[in-house]
Amino acid sequence: MPAHKAHETTIAMGVKVEGDFTSDGDVVIEGEVAGTVKTKGHLLVGEAAVIRANVEAKSADVSGKIEGNIKVEEKMELKPSASVEGDVSASILAVAPGAQLNGTVKMGGGILPSVESEDDE
Repeated sequence: MPAHKAHETTIAMGVKVEGDFTSDGDVVIEGEVAGTVKTKGHLLVGEAAVIRANVEAKSADVSGKIEGNIKVEEKMELKPSASVEGDVSASILAVAPGAQLNGTVKMGGGILPSVESEDDE
């Protein structure tokens, strides 16, 4: 049996959650969530995940789609397959080539102008 981190919650692919979702530990989302997502731990958004919610987390790695405002206390990393539509607030934001981010970005103490990713079509 694989070892799991203590206090880790997984929303598997094919699972839909609607409403307010709150966790004290790490959260892995591979399915769909609509409402709000709050975790005091790390948030991992899988490539097939779709989140239509405002999100708060200590840290986050995003490979899937988020439609909503995001507040991350520490580092947020957008992987190449990530798509974010909403305002982002994070201490550190890492955006990989190919990731899409449409919204206002706030890092540290200042607000940066709106950022839009361009497709190489």
